[in-house]
Amino acid sequence: MRDDANKAPLEGEVINESKSTEQPDTTMAMVIYALYLASFLVGFTSLIGIVIAYVYRGKGPEWLDEHYRYQIRTFWIGLLYGSIASLLTFILIGIPMLLALVVWFIVRCVKGFKGLQEKRAPTNVDSWFL
Repeated sequence: MRDDANKAPLEGEVINESKSTEQPDTTMAMVIYALYLASFLVGFTSLIGIVIAYVYRGKGPEWLDEHYRYQIRTFWIGLLYGSIASLLTFILIGIPMLLALVVWFIVRCVKGFKGLQEKRAPTNVDSWFL
């Protein structure tokens, strides 16, 4: 018999080093929220964020995957709202709609950041509003 606690692993032996206390890496989810907010200054960063969200979706614990889902939904719903508001600028109602979209987008990103810091899924992931 081998005393595993005191001996080095044998060559080719698979060692299970996973620790249940290990916290998942939330860096990429935070980067995506930052890219979304940076898109107000540099327009294309939200496109980079959506690609990263699709790449990292399904690779973490459930609460972190919900953040990626939330980010993906935020992008596509924001694009839809932005398109509608842009079309409606011709009849002037689109301008306040675009301002409301900016507020909506910022609030969703802030809610996401807060959820990441608390290590929990964002609330109302399926909502089209906040």
